[in-house]
Amino acid sequence: MGKSWQCDFYAYGERVRRVFPNKKDAAAYEGKIKASIRENRYFDVKQEAFQTFKELSDWYLSLEDVKRKKSFKRDRASIDKLRKFFGTHFLRHITSSLISEYQTKRMGEKSYRGQATRPATVNREVACLRTMFNKAIRDGKLERNPTRGVKFLKENNERERVLAPEEWERYKGECPSWYLPVAVTAYRTAMRKSEIINMVPSRIDLKEGFIRLKPEDTKTVQGRSIPIHPELMGILGGAMEGKGPSLDRVFYRDGKPVGLSHIRWAHDSVCNKAKIEDFNFHDFRHTCINNWRKEGHDYFRIMAASGHKTMSVFKRYNMVDEEELKGLVKPVQLTPPPK
Repeated sequence: MGKSWQCDFYAYGERVRRVFPNKKDAAAYEGKIKASIRENRYFDVKQEAFQTFKELSDWYLSLEDVKRKKSFKRDRASIDKLRKFFGTHFLRHITSSLISEYQTKRMGEKSYRGQATRPATVNREVACLRTMFNKAIRDGKLERNPTRGVKFLKENNERERVLAPEEWERYKGECPSWYLPVAVTAYRTAMRKSEIINMVPSRIDLKEGFIRLKPEDTKTVQGRSIPIHPELMGILGGAMEGKGPSLDRVFYRDGKPVGLSHIRWAHDSVCNKAKIEDFNFHDFRHTCINNWRKEGHDYFRIMAASGHKTMSVFKRYNMVDEEELKGLVKPVQLTPPPK
């Protein structure tokens, strides 16, 4: 049996082995492959700007329009999770099957609070991954999006938790002075957490009794007006005292604007002290909307104040309890039998 010559090398993370009958053919093949790798033509790969997921994610986070997104912090947190799994992978090796593996792995992990990771969290991360690839494709930097065909996990976003009046009194009683205005605003306005902490003095009209949010303030990018409840009027007046309309924020703690981490810590602490279970800060929005409905206000006015666009989403925020259902049955008047 005659001698044979073997080419054995790695290209884009894949091992390639070929056997040739003579040294000349082997050397020619090796030279051809090296040239195609230098020109990025190997495996019919077109000229692409990135080879690894880390390169793609670094590019995405450096874009100015991405940095200006309201969801930039959330995107960055999602990418941190994605990097732990995909960071060392070549982009050409990322497939829909691998992304499904990522979904399964993340669902088996605990959150920073020690709770099970929610499907909604994993869906946001996969959505961020999809956005990164789509943006790179639109900019002519990549040719393929492996997230195409990947299904999002089924979510159960409906909650039936609202704060009872007696629970609200206990909650208020445990609020630190800096946090009380934030909590009352959430309870009386149905504003989202981000809308509350980013609110500036110019949005508050105490004379007319309205908080007027502009499109750039809201999740739906639509402005809206929210009436100020009498309980909130005095609290906002105190929070606004001595602050000019050009100040960055309405709510401060120790001279610095209140942030998400401040609210998260304060809310958890207050719930523990007040012995209130299974109540998220976002449930204040459910509570306020439900209270408005119980007071007899029509859905159109409530939706205008809460910022809901569709009735289907709005209905998820309304929970009819058994006390209300009793009103469907008129009490029976019993009369004594004739003598």
